[in-house]
Amino acid sequence: MKYSHKLSDGIHILAYMCICKDSDLSSKAIAASIESNPSLVRRMMAQLVKAGLIESRPGAVAPVLTKPAEEISLLEIYQAIEQDHRILHVDKNTNPRCIVGGNIQHTLNGIYDQLQANVEQEMREVTLQTVVDDIMVQHLQKKDNV
Repeated sequence: MKYSHKLSDGIHILAYMCICKDSDLSSKAIAASIESNPSLVRRMMAQLVKAGLIESRPGAVAPVLTKPAEEISLLEIYQAIEQDHRILHVDKNTNPRCIVGGNIQHTLNGIYDQLQANVEQEMREVTLQTVVDDIMVQHLQKKDNV
């Protein structure tokens, strides 16, 4: 099974912009932090611009958040980055003549809809600032232990 890292990378980009705001904010620098490639970062940043979470000017390497980090929820980032906004997916290729295969999609869709709603509510309550603050705490703890 392949897992998507898009949300993680989107949060990483925005956290990097917050923490390293006075440093190099080029796609190359951010990609080095993610250990990815600059073209992926540029594509993701374009999605964040389209969603209204960041502003960027052509020819300038100075992207900025459009609102404070404490006003950006993980749900907003998720909706900007992920093309398919469903967290869980039901297998559509089951045997309709089987008691399980013929009924599981309807059953799981109801369960997954409720789980989706719960996860989205939790994501609304966690902000980019929460992530940035925790990164800084982790960084300081590591420095103290060295």
